[in-house]
Order: sequence, then C-alpha cells, then structure tokens
Amino acid sequence: MMTSSQQEKIKLEHEAARVFMRQYERSFHVPMRHIWHNEPRKPDVSCYLDKSRLDLEIAHLYGSEAEAMLVLGRELSDETRIALQHLLQTEPDHRLLMALNTILQSKSLKRYHSERVWLVIRNANPLWTRGELLENLDKVTVPPEHPFEQIWLLGDMVGASGIAQLYPDYI
Repeated sequence: MMTSSQQEKIKLEHEAARVFMRQYERSFHVPMRHIWHNEPRKPDVSCYLDKSRLDLEIAHLYGSEAEAMLVLGRELSDETRIALQHLLQTEPDHRLLMALNTILQSKSLKRYHSERVWLVIRNANPLWTRGELLENLDKVTVPPEHPFEQIWLLGDMVGASGIAQLYPDYI
C-alpha cells in the first residue's frame, strides 16, 4: 500500500508528464500519447512519441527542501521558516543554478531498464520566471555521463511558459 506522499509524488509526475507532452506536441507537431507509471528501476512515466515508446524521468525544481514544503503547502516548522528567511539572502540566480545542477548530478547517476529516456525538469518555484531560467541555461553543467537521450526544462507548473531543450543542445 502506498503512502500519501508516494501517491502525491506519482500525481505530480503524471501531471508534469501530461503538461510536457502537450507542450511538446504544440511546439513540434508530433503526437505524444498514453502515459502510464512505471515501477522503480524504470523511468517514472512511459508514453508514445509518435509510434515509438519513450520513457520520461520527471524531476521538480523547487530550489530547496524548505521551498518545496512551502510550494506543496506543507505545514512549516520554525526551523523551516528560518531556512526560508536565510534563502532570501542568497542570490536567486545562484540558488537556481545550484538547484538545477544538483538535479542533473543526481539524475545522471541513475541507470534505467529502458532504451530511450528523456529527463523532464519542471520548475515548481513560482519565484523563478522563464526568462531567469533561460538566462541561466548556458551556465548549467550537464554531467558528461548520464542516461538521457534528451533533457528538457518545463518553465512552470502549468506549462504556460513553454519548454526549453537543455540537452543535447539548448534550443
């Protein structure tokens, strides 16, 4: 039986996959359809890109654990409130780059039972705009070894700001 946090994680992953798929179809006029969730050792979600199977690993860009708790509507402890106050003293661009690079480093170490995997990073931090994300993409460090055919950035939770390809080339 799944815990409520596991159920929430799966719901967020499915939602991110659906938003990304809609944005990809809109941008490239190639159908992406039929998502389903996978078990561990496989990427989070599978779908069809046109007629071929594609697996998507989903990551959410919050910035920090404290910011994630705030964004997800969790009750904040005094310790978390203090951590959030300290974050306000850190340059937003620096926090953005640290968070993106941490996700990329962490995900680069994973190995999947899959032929084609794309990484989709959804910006869940309402303080970071698409412009700020795009301004910093050239400073992001994609590890030389990783399992992803492509890496994409979804600019916000609902996809209003579109998508940007981070790897193999920023477009």
